[in-house]
Amino acid sequence: MCQHQPACPTADSADREAAHPVACHPEQGWSLLCNGVLLFEDTGELLPDGQIIAPHRPLTASRITTAA
Repeated sequence: MCQHQPACPTADSADREAAHPVACHPEQGWSLLCNGVLLFEDTGELLPDGQIIAPHRPLTASRITTAA
């Protein structure tokens, strides 16, 4: 599917999210990458073979409060 040179990572590569977007719909929360991966704004993914990758956002630091 990818016509870029050098070619983008394939859908089964660990770095598949580095592929170029070919359709972006931020108002709907998704982008289609040139390797066929649907990337969602919550970092979940749908691979071309139907496999679902759960969201994998980095954990945010918890708020630390101190008594004054």
